Amino acid sequence: MDLPRIFTIRESSHRIHNPLTPDKLAALGQALHLAPGTRLLDLASGSGEMLCTWARDLGFTGTGVDISTVFTEQARARAVELGVADRVEFVHGDASGHVADEPIDLAACVGATWIGNGVAGTAELLSRSLRPGGLMLIGEPYWRRTPPDQEAVKACHANNLSDFLPLPELIEQFGDLGYDVVEMMLADQDSWDRYCAAQWLNLRRWLDRNPDDELAPEVRAELTTQPARYARFMREYLGWGIFALMKR
Repeated sequence: MDLPRIFTIRESSHRIHNPLTPDKLAALGQALHLAPGTRLLDLASGSGEMLCTWARDLGFTGTGVDISTVFTEQARARAVELGVADRVEFVHGDASGHVADEPIDLAACVGATWIGNGVAGTAELLSRSLRPGGLMLIGEPYWRRTPPDQEAVKACHANNLSDFLPLPELIEQFGDLGYDVVEMMLADQDSWDRYCAAQWLNLRRWLDRNPDDELAPEVRAELTTQPARYARFMREYLGWGIFALMKR
């Protein structure tokens, strides 16, 4: 049970596996106005930056669950580095079936709603761990602009136009599921640049170190084509944000 190697190669230097900058992630934590001691469950927690920095800066405690062995080890190392290993733990496992042992204050799935087969299923999964009156965080792509054709849709990592919604419709979807949107933090084009361009450097450095690896042709093809595809399509058409929700 693990992520395909290409994912960990692509984002090997990333602490945040989505297009939020550290400043935006910190601002979101502060905007939630939650007390020290807040208990956070982070499903698909990646390298643990949200949980670790919020534990350090805001006094949170909690658990992260991720399917990647590489990212889970990075998260554990980050907790030690930031001096919060006594307040957070990271579990290697399938987040799609994980429910907290007791109700928690803040339940999150940031950029991995496939664990619940979409937004609705992920909200239902998170709700099973959340105490009454608690907060939920869901990170999800949306269309900044409507892609002009199927080539643009595919370049934005969607199979169909309907896979993502425009931002107003995404917010309405949360309402249709019975939640109030009470805060949000959106990526902008600069933070998308920081996220995606860092992937290209990771790919190139990996190629230079591993020219004979069986994945080298796949990595070379991605590095050759992805920068222009990103500039032509993703940067223009794809948005991304984290949305804070409370049950009505």
